[in-house]
Amino acid sequence: MQAAKCLELRISADCIGEEDFAALAESFHTLGLSLETDAASGISTHVAWFGVEDDEPLQKARLSAAARLAGIPAQAISIRELAEQDWTTAWQQDWHGQNIGDALWVRPSFCPPPPAGLVDIVLDPGMAFGTGTHPTTRLCLAAIERICRRQAPASLLDMGAGSGILAIAALKLGVASALAIDMEADAVAACRSNASINGVDMRVEAGDRPPGQRFDLVVANILAGPLIDMAPSLAGCVGDTLILSGLLDEQTDMVCAPYLKEGLSVERTDSENGWAAIALRRP
Repeated sequence: MQAAKCLELRISADCIGEEDFAALAESFHTLGLSLETDAASGISTHVAWFGVEDDEPLQKARLSAAARLAGIPAQAISIRELAEQDWTTAWQQDWHGQNIGDALWVRPSFCPPPPAGLVDIVLDPGMAFGTGTHPTTRLCLAAIERICRRQAPASLLDMGAGSGILAIAALKLGVASALAIDMEADAVAACRSNASINGVDMRVEAGDRPPGQRFDLVVANILAGPLIDMAPSLAGCVGDTLILSGLLDEQTDMVCAPYLKEGLSVERTDSENGWAAIALRRP
């Protein structure tokens, strides 16, 4: 979910841990996060993006001040505005084809096809998040693969779909139908484009609330706050299984709580590098 231009915050991974960086970024309503590693030097950098506010200089000052209060030296903090053409291609800087789970291979169109036997997912997200590189996306993809291996659901809802990667993977793994919903026009366009690239038939809609119908599998890789806010309506969409992600490990209990009140039960929680995905079931 993004805007046509954004602010980009970059801090060296040597100066702050991933969980602390995520907490800092989320407090400013981040659009998304990434950990970039330079192939030549091996140096890693935490990156977060934010929508540009009306008072951009004040917004930059607040970001910088919060980072310094977290103990980050001023020289290690980089904040810049990305124009639309820069933002559209920023995700390409350190992305290559990768194996996720047992069966999936996710790649941009400019990378070669996967080894034999892997399900090929071609993804050019443009201005929409969801390239498969973040732990939360990988956790969601692994959960979808696990569920489809057991028995492919007949229907799926991808709430906050971004690039559409989760719905596309589900369709390629045997899910019969999928609906992808996102509130941003860029994400809706990316979903439709990526569905066409991958040869899958996927419904795509613009919106910020779950629809009033049930799906066998519901996935939502967003952030803790929105997941808590939409718990009653999102839980109402769940026919069998719900996958929630976009969460830090320490946020799982508070995110689960409103869904448990809606009658769902926790099946399992998976974690990677401080990030978590929760699988809940309808009894």
